[in-house]
Amino acid sequence: MSFRFPSPSDDFQTQAQNEFDHFMEWTVIASIASGLVGLVAIIAIVYAIIQCLKKAGEAIPAYAQLPSTENDHKASNSFPSTREMEVVIAPASTVRNSKTEFATMERFLSNINKEKPIRFSPEELDIITWNYSTILGSGAFGVVYKGILSNGEDVAVKVINSLDMGMEEQLKAEVGTLGRTYHVNLVRLYGFCFHRDKRALVYEYVENGSLDKHLFGSQNQDIELGKLLEIAIGTAKGIAYLHEECQKRIIHYDIKPENVLLDMKLEPKVADFGLAKLCSRENNVSVNTHFRGTRGYAAPEMWKPFPVTHKCDVYSFGILLFEMVGRRRHFDDNYRESQQWLPQWTWDMFENNELSVMLSLCGIEEKDKEKGERMSKVALWCVQYSPDDRPLMSTVVKMLEGEIEISPPPFPFQNLVSVKPNLTQKESSTEDSDATQSWETTSNPEYGSKIKRNTFEIEELA
Repeated sequence: MSFRFPSPSDDFQTQAQNEFDHFMEWTVIASIASGLVGLVAIIAIVYAIIQCLKKAGEAIPAYAQLPSTENDHKASNSFPSTREMEVVIAPASTVRNSKTEFATMERFLSNINKEKPIRFSPEELDIITWNYSTILGSGAFGVVYKGILSNGEDVAVKVINSLDMGMEEQLKAEVGTLGRTYHVNLVRLYGFCFHRDKRALVYEYVENGSLDKHLFGSQNQDIELGKLLEIAIGTAKGIAYLHEECQKRIIHYDIKPENVLLDMKLEPKVADFGLAKLCSRENNVSVNTHFRGTRGYAAPEMWKPFPVTHKCDVYSFGILLFEMVGRRRHFDDNYRESQQWLPQWTWDMFENNELSVMLSLCGIEEKDKEKGERMSKVALWCVQYSPDDRPLMSTVVKMLEGEIEISPPPFPFQNLVSVKPNLTQKESSTEDSDATQSWETTSNPEYGSKIKRNTFEIEELA
């Protein structure tokens, strides 16, 4: 039996093998640990990215979000472009169940419903007006009181005193026409009261009253012509909306300074739709069986059983323009005969290339002469005798704004009939007789006399 002691080389090999095995074990452990740390880091990064994307999605404003479907897009365009509607949209994080979705839709429908005129009870009007403590004005229709709604908004409450059928027709006209429109240049109708003991209309409160008080009355603030031109353009836009943008054409029938209200910034709002009428666009011609409108502002066709269209509002707007340029009523017998009827005087001066002289006599400064001439020419176009010769109100807006060139207007007063001196009715021809009888001058109840200008007689100027 032999015995051999381990050699130094064997001990070295064993130790080296053990150290190598130990190193490999730690390497494997370190690799596994590093892999786990990396995986956790990746998961954390992905989670952070997802959370950021969610927050970014919630931060997108409502007006920047695209409609999800074609139907949504159509629905968003179904409201009139002039109607601005504030809709409260809940954040996406809150709309997570049917209850919150239902509440959001209720708010949406509530906002739409607020755009329509609501019906007030007599008791509610008592509260709104503080038992009718503040009077804003009065007239043949009744009295206008100041009030305040529950949301703090000021209103004007027109209480109709008379309960006859005529007043009821005016109330229906206001609610039926103004109640379905909303435009920055139309006075807004908030609601109405129709009760056996009370009839009333609730409008937005317009701070600066009517235009006539600023042109002719005690509230005359000597508004510069540039601002008057802006008022004229805003008024024209309101009428153009009624004629050309509503689903059914609305004819106002009573455009005049008293029915143009001015807000705090002197922005105009057309008011008083008591004579207004809805017309279909296909058949907008009606026969006038009784006079409507205000003397002097009503178109010639309004006096006879002739076809009446929306062009009667264009004529009335033309008379309004004359008054804004002249800062006086369209007829004033305090002036000399040639200047009494402002439209005729304007035409005479225009025809003789002396319009600038007339503007100076009206107190218009040199820097505003171009604006005054523009307004005068547009007015002459608007009061053309033939309704077909009068422009659309949208065209009137463009002419007043200077977007299109204004061609020289033709003679506008074909209803002024030539009368031969010393020619009796029996001596005249049949044609002349018919024309004279058709446009016979009658005594004017407002001005007290008929107007004669050279060889012309003017029928019912006011």
